[in-house]
Amino acid sequence: MPITEILARNAELYGQDISLVEISPEEQEKQGLSWKEFELVQSGLAPKYRREITWKEFDDQANRFANLLLSRGIEKGKKVAILLMNCLEWLPAYFGVLKTGAIVVPMNFRYTAEEIRYCLNLSESDALVFGPEFIDRLESIKNDIPRVKYKFFIGENCPSFAERYEDITKNMPTTAPDIEIKDEEDAAIYFSSGTTGFPKAILHTHGSLLSSAITENKHHGQTKEDCFLCIPPLYHTGAKMHWFGSFLVGGKGVLLRGTKPKWILKAVSEEQVSIVWLLVPWAQDILDAIERGEVKPEDYDLSRWRLMHIGAQPVPPSLIHRWFKYFPHHQYDTNYGLSESIGPGCVHLGVENVHKVGAIGIPGYGWEAKIVGDDKKPVKQGEVGELAVKGPGVMKCYYKDPEATKAVLKDGWLYSGDMAMMDEDGFIYLVDRKKDVIISGGENIYPVQIEDFLHRCEAIKDVAVIGLPDKRLGEISAAIIELKPGFESTTEEDILAFCQALPRYKRPRRIIFDKVPRNPTGKIEKPKLREKYCGGRLVEKQIKS
Repeated sequence: MPITEILARNAELYGQDISLVEISPEEQEKQGLSWKEFELVQSGLAPKYRREITWKEFDDQANRFANLLLSRGIEKGKKVAILLMNCLEWLPAYFGVLKTGAIVVPMNFRYTAEEIRYCLNLSESDALVFGPEFIDRLESIKNDIPRVKYKFFIGENCPSFAERYEDITKNMPTTAPDIEIKDEEDAAIYFSSGTTGFPKAILHTHGSLLSSAITENKHHGQTKEDCFLCIPPLYHTGAKMHWFGSFLVGGKGVLLRGTKPKWILKAVSEEQVSIVWLLVPWAQDILDAIERGEVKPEDYDLSRWRLMHIGAQPVPPSLIHRWFKYFPHHQYDTNYGLSESIGPGCVHLGVENVHKVGAIGIPGYGWEAKIVGDDKKPVKQGEVGELAVKGPGVMKCYYKDPEATKAVLKDGWLYSGDMAMMDEDGFIYLVDRKKDVIISGGENIYPVQIEDFLHRCEAIKDVAVIGLPDKRLGEISAAIIELKPGFESTTEEDILAFCQALPRYKRPRRIIFDKVPRNPTGKIEKPKLREKYCGGRLVEKQIKS
């Protein structure tokens, strides 16, 4: 059953119930009003601080967009990219693409113009939905994406090279397209990347999307009465697939555009949220704000908040100890997943296993996991090897990249590239990664991209970028820089000034002047650097209950 049928069912059963709420706190904060008061004051004006749609409106919007796409020849086999910040239009557009049988292509809103061009061309996208934040980037590459015939703009002041989404969809029929969609048919392309930093296009089927909803719901028991707070970007499999667990049963979702602790607690309070998925830095920020006295949990109605879970990066056990100090009645879970395994849930801790915090957990619902050596045979219990998973959400392939697909998919098993070990109770612990990708605040940072950029600096002879442990972000990027003779007076400030041309999240957080070690074949010996500057990859020991 395609996941679009769940949307149609929710619209039929719960048509007038609220499906999605979008909250943008910054403007409201200036007015000093409650969210609902602000909505009344702003009635008829755009943008509103708080917007909402019912399940029927959600389905109607998806059907309108689907019928528009079909009228333009976008059908099975075609691709439609989405380049939006989190907003109320994001998910209806996503489902509208799926209803046509075409393939939806969510894109990272952090991408530079060059990365946008690369991903649109790699995925062979035929159309693009985008927002005002991306006008300049798209303007600079509009002649380099010839296949993207249709460009639909969501917002005011539509650029000349696009059509305004609201204007061209409003008169489209709200009837669902009569298109048969099978589970094994292609549904979505998500982007990942290896250590080279060049994104791979990950192809998933409709069956894969549905499996993520079922797995998530089995793990966390969402009901119609639950309300899910979504803070991470919707282009990411983690955010959307966690929401799918509530979507499966018609539960309300809240899109919060902001990560300040007081905004999160206020959203939980005013929207009566019961489930919150956080990244480690956001949980850390909430606890720090409480301990500094900047927010007081007792000032908010948090009575319905039952579950806090974390994914996207390793979770320090000490963080969860602190969390239970202030929120002792919460259930807690952590989730491990890859974009190649349709996001969260192929391995998860389980709310009943909090005594094992520090582990990523056990195989998720419908999943298998094993830890293997270089020969792909299982290692002995307690030994380190590569984590492999098998289940209903494994990708179909890397789109048009058979060699990369062959390297990670073998007999239905997906080889993660993550090094792990299993304890005597069958719980899996991550030890290190084969790849050098740095995960900082839940976002992937690709060292080669930063290294290639820094090599352009005339003062730099050689450079290596590694991750250093960080209490709040998990890791931060550090650039080890070997200067050319004659440039010994170059300072950290000089390098940081040069890095201003990089997107903020790619800029190194630390600059270290040192020799860059390379092996006889010319490869940087990053393990030596990690050992020198952070004692290898430090892993917190398992906490005891």
